[in-house]
Amino acid sequence: MRVDFYQLTRDPPAIVLPAIAQNIMNAHARLLVVSGTDTLPILSKSLWTYRDDSFLAHAIAGQGDDSMQPILLSDSIDNSNSAQMLALCDGIWRDEALSFARTFYMFAPDQIDDARGLWKSLMAKDGLELHYWKQDGRKWVEGPSKK
Repeated sequence: MRVDFYQLTRDPPAIVLPAIAQNIMNAHARLLVVSGTDTLPILSKSLWTYRDDSFLAHAIAGQGDDSMQPILLSDSIDNSNSAQMLALCDGIWRDEALSFARTFYMFAPDQIDDARGLWKSLMAKDGLELHYWKQDGRKWVEGPSKK
């Protein structure tokens, strides 16, 4: 199981999520995106307008047949689309994330103390691969990792 920590110092989740989601769809996997109810419409819009010539098919949980969605946005971890990947876009860790093959944990600079504490607690668990990413201008730079 892999956890990628994304420290969002420049861009909000609505900017970062579409590129991650595109890579997951290219790998023919499914994604569950979890965030607060108030941010789900913002994340949805970012997936619809990802590129001028395309969009990333998705839905907000409860607004259709959740099981058919390659990307499902929800305010809770209810994996009704059978996703292998999870994106936590609100900076709040949920232990259910450990049941996914890979989790993308996005957090703002004001949540760094919580993220550090989480990193330390996950370091003590067996079978986890941890990666830390931070923004450096327009690119992502990998920091420490545990493999």
